[in-house]
Amino acid sequence: MELRHLRYFVAVVEEGSLTTAAERRLHTSQPSLSRQIRDLEHEVGAELLSRSVHGVELTAAGKAFLDHARLALMQADAAVEAARRAAHPARKTFAIGFLTGHEMNWLPPAMHVLRDELKNIQVTVSSDYSPDLAAALARGRLDLAFLRVEPDYDLGYQVVDREPLIVLMPSDHRLTAKQAIHPRELLGEIFIGGANKAVVLHAVTEDYLRRSGVYIELDHGVDNMAMAISLVASTRGVALMPAYAKNLLPPSVVSRPLDGEQPTIDVAVGYSKSNTSPILKLFLSRLDELVGANLQH
Repeated sequence: MELRHLRYFVAVVEEGSLTTAAERRLHTSQPSLSRQIRDLEHEVGAELLSRSVHGVELTAAGKAFLDHARLALMQADAAVEAARRAAHPARKTFAIGFLTGHEMNWLPPAMHVLRDELKNIQVTVSSDYSPDLAAALARGRLDLAFLRVEPDYDLGYQVVDREPLIVLMPSDHRLTAKQAIHPRELLGEIFIGGANKAVVLHAVTEDYLRRSGVYIELDHGVDNMAMAISLVASTRGVALMPAYAKNLLPPSVVSRPLDGEQPTIDVAVGYSKSNTSPILKLFLSRLDELVGANLQH
């Protein structure tokens, strides 16, 4: 069994399709990927995936295997990263990740916190989806990230903000006449919400609608903000999204606050508990300063 077999297996599970995993994630042919999965199942001695016209699903053996496969991949990546850092001890780097769109709010105060250290370190900045940031932290590719509190990763988290959910809609939608939107007014609309990787957003939205006594079936599930905004514009639907969406809206899409008690979704600073970086320790000790600098920004 090789690491590539584990990577292929995890990719298929996360995409829910051999074809999609082959084309979008692994850049290989579907028949070749199928052979690799069969080889893995032969090595394990059990069927890990059940195949149907609707895609693939984990078997009981596959569910038991998945967490261990992910852990093995994280440990392998962390080992590589540790070796690379040991090979270049004189080069001090600090890698920060941002949930895409949040760098506009949090990069300036983050650099403010690090201002005294910038002459001694090289800071690298990247943006990605929240689960991918969590995976990068677990694998040692990032030192710190601004993300959601992802339930599938054993990381350290410190909440730095709670941002409200807002309603996105086309700029000429009938609801733009409202100063604030009650969830009942979303009934009958094409509804776009978090799904797939956006598990935290999905959970917050479902809880809010349930507490509001409103049942709205999801028409389009998305795992990133760009997709949500595109679908609002193209389907003339509405979406519940975190407030940072306002940083990214084109002229064809506008936002309105929710009426009444607004649901919130946490923004947290996440980090690996095993990361011994002194820069990380310094950063975490100055979180109050970070929050204060963000309020002034």
